[in-house]
Amino acid sequence: MPYIPFNRPALAGREFDYVRQAIDNMHLSGNGPFTRQCQTLLEQCLGVPRVLLTTSCTHALEMAALLLDVRPGDEVVLPSFTFVSTANAFVLRGARPVFIDVRPDTFNLDETKLENLITARTKAIVVVHYAGVGCEMDAILKIAGKHGVPVVEDNAHGLLGRYRGKSLGTFGALATQSFHETKNITCGEGGALVVNHPRYLDRAEIIREKGTDRHRFFKGQVDKYTWVDIGSSYLPSEIQAAFLYAQLEVRDEIQVRRRGIWEYYAEHLRDWSDSAGVRLPVVPAHCEQSYHMFYLVAPSLTRRQALIQHLAQQGINSVFHYQPLHLSGMGRQYGYRTGDFPVTERAGDCLLRLPFHNALTSGELERVVAAVASVRL
Repeated sequence: MPYIPFNRPALAGREFDYVRQAIDNMHLSGNGPFTRQCQTLLEQCLGVPRVLLTTSCTHALEMAALLLDVRPGDEVVLPSFTFVSTANAFVLRGARPVFIDVRPDTFNLDETKLENLITARTKAIVVVHYAGVGCEMDAILKIAGKHGVPVVEDNAHGLLGRYRGKSLGTFGALATQSFHETKNITCGEGGALVVNHPRYLDRAEIIREKGTDRHRFFKGQVDKYTWVDIGSSYLPSEIQAAFLYAQLEVRDEIQVRRRGIWEYYAEHLRDWSDSAGVRLPVVPAHCEQSYHMFYLVAPSLTRRQALIQHLAQQGINSVFHYQPLHLSGMGRQYGYRTGDFPVTERAGDCLLRLPFHNALTSGELERVVAAVASVRL
């Protein structure tokens, strides 16, 4: 029986043609023609002032921390139910992560608990649009504005998703995107920083170019470039950008395919989930999701693990997701303990992700659904 992986990278358009073109252009380092084409396309698609490609979403988050001038003693509010990069980017600058629990429906940051966590030391609020479903940005932005705290969107899951008709990644002062192999649109490893506030535009270019004003030199604004600020090497190569541009060109086709996969799972597992006591994803009516993943929430850790094992026996790779950061070794160093964030802890124990990628076939979908539906938890 053929193995069905959780993720399988797939070509979507003219990836090979564009990679060859990048080689023929004899410009393989960063900030070449394909980098600029990707950035322009994303700026137009999102309606934002500036998008800067980076080597990863992690690096885009690190750039955000530098742009916000995060320093030792500062605090950054973020969900515990997220990837470690969301915290690390700010911890690297000396900030203390102030974790917050998530909502039981979408597993997004629980906006009702946010205001009580803001102090005079709060330097940023970082929201994560889990599974590409928008956080409750109206309430979050109102609280952030009241206290004068900038919002950063970790939109690794949410490119092309919307909240109340507006694109995810366009609400915060800064936002980050991921083009990792597991994302809807990919170049293997890659990311982007979305700069929504004009005050950060010039410095973002400097930080990405190792702290130099190289971008000004290429615009003819200075006769030479030099070291003017802190920074690092965050530019992806033209090979990555060429591959990415081919995928971005056919983003609508990719999204149609992924929507079909998501809706197939939802339709064919609805009756089973009701009888098995398993919850399917929740997408509020005012959110247009990005169709990044499809997950199940089992009644308990034991039953989640049993389902993973059952699917593995059928040659199907299903996986759990984030382990709560507050319960990690690092999280406990900041004084967090079991029981601090019960919804996050339940998500860490009970959530299971089904195979979901652009190359998933109808036959594979049928096999996954049949295998899941054969289980009585």
